[in-house]
Amino acid sequence: MNIPLRKKFGSRIRELRKAMSISQEEFADLCGFARSYMSRIERGGANPSLDAIEILSKALQVEIKDLF
Repeated sequence: MNIPLRKKFGSRIRELRKAMSISQEEFADLCGFARSYMSRIERGGANPSLDAIEILSKALQVEIKDLF
C-alpha cells in the first residue's frame, strides 16, 4: 500500500515534536499556528505551504530535508 506523502510528512513532524518533549499545543504556539492546523498537519489532513514547512523546520531545529 502506498502511504500519501502528507501522511508520511505529518508522522515525521509528530515524531520530531515528541522527541523535543513538547505538546502539540506548545508546538503550534512556537510555530505561530492554530492547534487545529497543527493537528491537521500531523494527521496528514493539511497540505502545508513551503513557508509553513520552513517554519516547522526552524521550530524543530532541523533542515527542511530532514522533515521528509
